[in-house]
Amino acid sequence: MSRYDRYVLSQYLVFFGFFALILVAVFWINRAVVLFDRLIGDGQSALVFFEFTALTLPNLIRMVLPMAAFGAAIYVTNRLRNESELTVMQATGSSPWRMARPALAFGLVTALMMSILTHVLLPAATSQLAQREAEVARNVTARLLSEGSFLHPANGVTFYIRQIDPDGTLNDVFLSDLRDPAQSVVYTGLKAFLVRDGDRANLVMIDGLAQRLDIATNTLSTTIFADFSYDISSLVNKRDDRSRNIRAIPTAELLRHRNTISMAEGFGLGQLTEELHLRFARALVCIAVTLIGFSTLMLGGFSRFGVWRQALLAFVLLIMLEILRGIVSEPVLNDPDLWLLIYLPTVVGLVLAMVFLQLAARPLPGLFRRRDRISDEVAP
Repeated sequence: MSRYDRYVLSQYLVFFGFFALILVAVFWINRAVVLFDRLIGDGQSALVFFEFTALTLPNLIRMVLPMAAFGAAIYVTNRLRNESELTVMQATGSSPWRMARPALAFGLVTALMMSILTHVLLPAATSQLAQREAEVARNVTARLLSEGSFLHPANGVTFYIRQIDPDGTLNDVFLSDLRDPAQSVVYTGLKAFLVRDGDRANLVMIDGLAQRLDIATNTLSTTIFADFSYDISSLVNKRDDRSRNIRAIPTAELLRHRNTISMAEGFGLGQLTEELHLRFARALVCIAVTLIGFSTLMLGGFSRFGVWRQALLAFVLLIMLEILRGIVSEPVLNDPDLWLLIYLPTVVGLVLAMVFLQLAARPLPGLFRRRDRISDEVAP
């Protein structure tokens, strides 16, 4: 690469990092609020919150990376036009195809980043996130041991602990179970302990009272007990028999064992085929959107009004490619043999970029140019 190419590529990478940081921050804040409320509300520590946040970042970056690449291409190209650097290059005889080399190199770099993200980081992070969610769901201490708060671990169930001693003893426990519409049960205990037996969890209450209200007869019965064991496994355990998240399946496994995965985990062949080829298509589309951003701004000549029309056209094309991606997904889900349609948005984007570069090299009359109005005076 020439010195000019390295200079422009460095500009692309700098502003790509800036736009990616801004977009990830915006998306992260929206999701972090919900995640923080759910985890902290369940008694998790801030360390768990940050761990879950880090595991969700690859998916956020996957969504914003093409937009960041497109924004960097638009911004840097417009800046080079405004500072007449592209004009100087054109004056030296460089064609738009020659000046597109840094944009192409930038697209390849972002495509490599997206490939690493979709094939390596995202499956690993999704798998680890699912594992940690299951561990948190099985964590009795995090879900129930929160003193001074009325907790609702399940619909119709209310749990309260006044105080927790350093040795794990629960003092003044209240448990209300309204899940059975025929009767409501309230347990109170002076002390209690949480005991695990394999996958089962029991709340052992000491010196307490059980009150049962029969709804049909409106009869209240009370039982005083010295010790009582209440099975709370259904409140703290989640089902672990669910299939993996499709994004957690490694690419190599999708390439070789789609039929086995479909039968074992219930995914359709169309779903697995779409996910596999989307991982490759997302990388290739980064090249397409980068070249569209550059080539669109190369259309037309100098104007005092800037390149807002070209930029608007580029944004419209970006939206159209995203709409096209949603359209081609449905046929692939129904018929896996149509997997080539997944790459149609990328092909359309690359073709449009080449057409625009050709038009920039040999512009059509009046294309993105302000027509000069000449008025002739008619002599009397």
